Amino acid sequence: MIIKFLVAIGRTITGSPKLLAGLIIIAAMVLFALSGPLIVGAIGQGADPVEIAAYKKWLRPSGAHPFGTDQFGRDVLAMVVKGTGVSLQIGAIAGVISTVAGVIVAFIAGYKGGWVDSVLSTFTGILLVIPTFPLLIALSAYTREVTLFQVGLMLSIFAWPFAAKTIRSQVLSLRSRPYVELAKVSKARDLEIIVKELLPNLLPYIGVGFANSALGAIFGLIGLEVIGLGPSGVIDLGHLIFNAINTGALTLGAWPMFVAPIGLLTLLFAALNLINIGLEEVYNPRLRSVAGV
Repeated sequence: MIIKFLVAIGRTITGSPKLLAGLIIIAAMVLFALSGPLIVGAIGQGADPVEIAAYKKWLRPSGAHPFGTDQFGRDVLAMVVKGTGVSLQIGAIAGVISTVAGVIVAFIAGYKGGWVDSVLSTFTGILLVIPTFPLLIALSAYTREVTLFQVGLMLSIFAWPFAAKTIRSQVLSLRSRPYVELAKVSKARDLEIIVKELLPNLLPYIGVGFANSALGAIFGLIGLEVIGLGPSGVIDLGHLIFNAINTGALTLGAWPMFVAPIGLLTLLFAALNLINIGLEEVYNPRLRSVAGV
């Protein structure tokens, strides 16, 4: 089973240059975030460069401080490294939770059908049309002291319906295939059919759902941070953008405070979109013929 999954993943990755490029960019950003302690340690040389008054305020970019310092004397490069890690953690937590929830709902609704499908589809549709950002603003206004996991959980509450809707439509299509009917005739249990017959064929759609949920969570938190309603004590890329806007960093010559997080977010957005397009090229025959893959 595991070998089958790995073979399917390997064929998918090698089937589209766009998908491979997106995965390489994501891997580079993850490596950048994981090497954060080493980078921060090298910058601080034994001290914490993100501590308030660690250095002089508003130092221009130099060899000692490649991105300069902010209004509190904190090293901006160290903050960018930490912020990248936090943003990726939020995206991963919200993406995993929302994808798991979406997959469970989608398989129950799509495979069972009938009134079960009707109830779950109606509930999913209601959540899809609810304006989520005002609700996130209301929640964040009353839950400022939260952990990263709690922030990811809060963001995932509004992210799973999209994955559920997408995967459900594919389950409805696959459940009537001959090999599924054969498995039913062979007295295979529902869970066994779902895991062995349906799940491997839905991996690309699950991947797309995860990418969209993770990206939505990251940008949702950034939206809250930019308007000053992010969780306290958390330095992510949105926090840096908020500081840059609030202090007029661009006019003070501290352009890396604004440009660096914007550049990383643009790169992340491009990478996840390349992954989505690559998966479409591999698994959508009509798009594959147009793209010449």
